[in-house]
Amino acid sequence: MQIKQTALPGVLIIQPKVFGDSRGFFLETFQAERYKSIGIEQSFVQDNHSRSQKGVLRGLHVQKTRPQGKLVSVSRGAVYDVAVDIDPNSATFGQFVGLELNDENHLQLWIPPGYAHGFCVLSDVADFQYKCTELYDPTDESGVIWNDVDINIPWPIKTPLLSAKDQLLPSLRDGQ
Repeated sequence: MQIKQTALPGVLIIQPKVFGDSRGFFLETFQAERYKSIGIEQSFVQDNHSRSQKGVLRGLHVQKTRPQGKLVSVSRGAVYDVAVDIDPNSATFGQFVGLELNDENHLQLWIPPGYAHGFCVLSDVADFQYKCTELYDPTDESGVIWNDVDINIPWPIKTPLLSAKDQLLPSLRDGQ
């Protein structure tokens, strides 16, 4: 397993070891002791799997009082995945990390609690998995609008398919 630090404190890009041959491949997507050794010590309490079509953008989401840490990956297709620092007291406030996760590079992104998260689908279909450190609570959710001018994420799609809820998210400046 290879680990790459990012410009955002605690946000990690993880390259699991992939064992492949003519039959296919095998990789461990999580092993508690190994991930603890790289600083991911939180317990995971919920696993999610979403399937989305090309052009769908989900995010940027966060929970206000029970923030979720997320270990994310893609098992089918490709997405552009983003973590955003939304802590106004942070030296990296308003900055983001973005990268492609797909079923060929097998990359994972660890997003500690407190960061906003979102992704857009680049392939015809994408299956997206995420392990969460807190339970989903619809009464606690918030976020930041996907095209916030102050964050200026270079999304690889110009007119994404958004949920009604995601269309109404505030800007970073207006607060979550």
